[in-house]
Amino acid sequence: MKKFFDDIKKDIKFKSAGPGKKLTEESSSSKPQAPQAPRGAPRKAPNEGAQRAGAAALARIEQQPRPKVQTSQDAIRNQVKRELEAEAAATAASAKNTDIEGACVPQQDPSCFSVSGVFFTCPLTGKTLTKTERETHIKEAILMRFSEDVMEASIMMIHTFNKDKEKVKAAIDIISKYIENICKNPTEEKYRKIKLSNKVFQEKVIVIEGSREYLQALGFESKSLPVDGEDKTEEFLVLPAQESESLEQMKVHLEQLQKGEPVRAKLDRQTQVFRASQHATHFELPPDFYNLTAEELKRELQQKSEIVERNAMLRTKAMREKDEQRERRKYNYALLRVRLPDGNILQGTFLAWERVAALYQFVRDSLENSWQPFELVAPGGQKLKDDEELALNECNLAPAALLTFSWDAAVQADIAAAGGKTAVLLKAALLENIKTLS
Repeated sequence: MKKFFDDIKKDIKFKSAGPGKKLTEESSSSKPQAPQAPRGAPRKAPNEGAQRAGAAALARIEQQPRPKVQTSQDAIRNQVKRELEAEAAATAASAKNTDIEGACVPQQDPSCFSVSGVFFTCPLTGKTLTKTERETHIKEAILMRFSEDVMEASIMMIHTFNKDKEKVKAAIDIISKYIENICKNPTEEKYRKIKLSNKVFQEKVIVIEGSREYLQALGFESKSLPVDGEDKTEEFLVLPAQESESLEQMKVHLEQLQKGEPVRAKLDRQTQVFRASQHATHFELPPDFYNLTAEELKRELQQKSEIVERNAMLRTKAMREKDEQRERRKYNYALLRVRLPDGNILQGTFLAWERVAALYQFVRDSLENSWQPFELVAPGGQKLKDDEELALNECNLAPAALLTFSWDAAVQADIAAAGGKTAVLLKAALLENIKTLS
């Protein structure tokens, strides 16, 4: 019975709670409902001022760049870019104060340089030449040689005047074939005639400077001969019939041609000796030592940014070697100084790609006792070997470096045990012109 009355009470309370509602609807008791516009009523259009304000706000939103997430690499690049821009501005400002066009080092008083320049010696005349004079002078010397020895001069001309070695070799091979055929068939006239209009002769031989002069030195003569089956003549180079002795001499001249080398001016070492000085590591090099053009110098700042990019990633051994080779090509020459045990300093100029053996030979030729073994130590403590196959620039000796000389310890011990000693290091002729570094 009690349960029956409890059920009746629950039913009365449920009915008196009012109409039900869905759980998704908001409670009407918590917030007052705003009056709703009657259905079907048209919406008012914004006024002209509101339209202009809305258009301006939309334009600002569209123009505003979206924020980019900065990574550590981006931060590094931005920092480097700012530094490079500042450095470029400083370089441009300093460039305005100089009048140099096409030079890659600041213009200075020539007397301030550690060496007055780079000079060469002509092997034919012995004259000392500058870089700009050497090529013209050698050509003139070879042409003057024709008055003395036509054969020698023509061979020099072929190897020196023509820069393409492959084309020179091709021409020599064809000339060799001419001479070999003549020597094998001395009585057959066809082998002693060369038709100038021949395609191979025109494309391979006559284009090489000195080739015609060489053939004429062998005895070939220019003649106009009738063409078989045609009523006209053409120019030929014709060699008269040769005696056996002349044929043997032709073989000798051919061997000279095949073994010929270009005539090149020899670098003047400009050997100089200085007294002991604290300025031994100070170098002021003239522009001749550098291999950079003005355009290449302008690209230096761009290369610096590339270096930063390379350092930000892993680089292979081949990539590193390529960068090192490009760095070495900046210098044509190396000014090297050798500090001797007595304090004196021996100085000489070298090609940047000469071998370490050339440096040893230079020092040996300057010593009074050239038989005595010695060692050379590069900056940083690297010992250079006499038979080293590396080039000077590969040992980081270009464009200038100060090396240390020391006698072989074992030989010195033997000399001391025998009661002897090395009194004078350098030859007397060098010490007569000793100077003081400033």
